[in-house]
Amino acid sequence: MKCITVYTNSFEQFSDIYEEVVTKDLIENEDIVIEEITVSNLGFVDAEHIDRMRQKPEVVVMRDKARNYLILQHGEVFEICIPTQEDHASELVEEQA
Repeated sequence: MKCITVYTNSFEQFSDIYEEVVTKDLIENEDIVIEEITVSNLGFVDAEHIDRMRQKPEVVVMRDKARNYLILQHGEVFEICIPTQEDHASELVEEQA
């Protein structure tokens, strides 16, 4: 999954810029600033990382059901995990097995 990180601990600030963040086409390792908040494209994270994070009690897990995005909030960051074409292909293979 592609991982976009938003560096804030404020859900309100995150919510205010969320739509703009998910519509930006950031290249890997690119940082931008939106409304004084740093946003980074960290590249890709594997399913194991996401599973480990979801199990930690200090991590809040949210989902954007309309887009099928997973959002992990911990410490001072929000991680937006965006499925890629490869993720969709592997889900189809798993469903057919």
